[in-house]
Amino acid sequence: MPTYILLSNLSDEGAATLKKKAARLREVNKEVEGMGVKITAQYAVLGPFDFVTIVEAPDNETVARVSIELSARGSVKIQTLAAIPIELFVKSLKQ
Repeated sequence: MPTYILLSNLSDEGAATLKKKAARLREVNKEVEGMGVKITAQYAVLGPFDFVTIVEAPDNETVARVSIELSARGSVKIQTLAAIPIELFVKSLKQ
């Protein structure tokens, strides 16, 4: 299944919600998985983003829908990147 990287920033509202109820993060992760996306890793990070989430999804449309669904709530903004495993990338260069 294709891999994607979601780079997320909380809005002020999202940060307040998370501070009040930290378990909300796990609830949202269950919702995401219910939309057909498997979360394989997730990190809270320092720097320009608040979270880095690695997911697998069947296709671009599914992961785009997840990104839009979450962003539409107003609590987070997400940048989604398609990730190519290095071995596949190297193989494609040899063709």
